[in-house]
Amino acid sequence: MRPLTDIEARVLGTLMEKARTVPDSYPLSLNAVVSGCNQKSSREPVMNVTEAQAQEALDSLRQLSLVFESSGSRVARWEHNFQRGVGVPEQSAVLLGLLMLRGPQTAGELRINSERWYRFADISSVEAFLDELQERSEEKGGPLVVKLPRAPGAREQRWAHLLCGPVDVASEAPAPARPGGLETRVAALEAEVAQLRTTLAALCDQLGMSQPGHPK
Repeated sequence: MRPLTDIEARVLGTLMEKARTVPDSYPLSLNAVVSGCNQKSSREPVMNVTEAQAQEALDSLRQLSLVFESSGSRVARWEHNFQRGVGVPEQSAVLLGLLMLRGPQTAGELRINSERWYRFADISSVEAFLDELQERSEEKGGPLVVKLPRAPGAREQRWAHLLCGPVDVASEAPAPARPGGLETRVAALEAEVAQLRTTLAALCDQLGMSQPGHPK
């Protein structure tokens, strides 16, 4: 299977999510697909997919046998065929769907975020399926996830999907601290406190009072 585009992955992940979280509204119309793709919550990054882009992605995914159009409705409705098309069990499909929608996550984050999709017994079971996806043989299409290097100060490593091709590990590294960050703000506050102390001392001198903490 060729690598998916970012929009194809978002469309596919949206169909996988809605099939599990709002089954009464599934299969989805094109309009519902677009709305799901452009959600502000549970999406990383937030996207602005147009109807034309979503339709193009659906047509391409249909050629890959990853989605199909339902029959028996006046409005075209779409379903995913991910598990059969990729050849993975439900638990693995859930993890891949979450990674497509929310970006790289730790095993703990995946377990929490999967609550409405599938309830994993513990983090160990999540890690077992991730390891299986990472060690997937070339005969079956090769690995579908990769474990990213540990970020400085982080306790757990994050996982990313490979459905859109190899991951640029450098781009997933945490951004360096920018000017105006914590250290700069602390320095500014210290300077402001020093200025206030100077002002207070001057007032005390004018009033003939002792400074706080000093005897009269």
